[in-house]
Amino acid sequence: MDTASLKTFLTIAETASFSVAAERLYLTQPAISKRIQALENELGTQLFDRVGRQTLLTPAGEIFHKRAQIILQQLEDSQREIENLSGVVAGTLHIGTSHHIGLHHLPPILKRLNQEYPGLTLDIHFMDSEAAYHEVLSGKLELGIITIPGTANQELNTQVVWDDPLEFLVGVTHPLTRMYAPEKEISAIELAQHNAILPGKTTYTRQILETAFRGVHCEIKTTLSTNYLETIKMMVNVGLGWSLLPRSMLSDDLVVLKVAQMRLQRNLGMVWHRKRTLSNAAKVMMDLLAQAQTT
Repeated sequence: MDTASLKTFLTIAETASFSVAAERLYLTQPAISKRIQALENELGTQLFDRVGRQTLLTPAGEIFHKRAQIILQQLEDSQREIENLSGVVAGTLHIGTSHHIGLHHLPPILKRLNQEYPGLTLDIHFMDSEAAYHEVLSGKLELGIITIPGTANQELNTQVVWDDPLEFLVGVTHPLTRMYAPEKEISAIELAQHNAILPGKTTYTRQILETAFRGVHCEIKTTLSTNYLETIKMMVNVGLGWSLLPRSMLSDDLVVLKVAQMRLQRNLGMVWHRKRTLSNAAKVMMDLLAQAQTT
């Protein structure tokens, strides 16, 4: 049983497709099928059922799936421990981050990393913070640079790097601009009577807002939703509604609303698995992020 076959098995289980797994692994579909057939012969059992267009795990496949993840993680940890002995910062660092953090916070850190460690390759996955969090938890990513959740899984370590104050914003042509900005406060109940444009309900930013509004017994009227903050900013700018966005996104075409009893912020930072061995590359990245925290 080799690691290539294990990776193939896990990729098919994740994608529920031999063809998609082949594309992701840069292999032909016959090569994928051959690996799985060899694995099934070695284990003496069928691992997948084909149901319509989907490929699903058999009961034996479900059991083996959990073991295969642990085996690969242990092998990767062993390899990192051996590589770390040399002290060399090289290889590929797999990290996940949000588009917002990638645009507004990471560029100077990535530039320095590239200049100081030319032998290091970055594999950056841009995704929602919530997705990156789960990818780190599952062991698919070594490090996440994300919006830190209010409550973290006990298997993960988190460290705040940036405080990220949030502001209630409207476009300069929105009626609320004339009624309340720039000095007059608006109540949460008054604000909730107007259409909001917000990230999805599963995002940490949305949860911060909804928790605050529940505290004053108020429901938000959301008419548009997207997890791309730059898109939200554009829609707010043209007057389609109000939103809650990071202060760092404030520009001349947006106006801050002062909402009574609402001073909200989120925390941005690192998340990594407690039980995984960190590579030298990950440690260097974390050191640079910690330095950013103090500047």
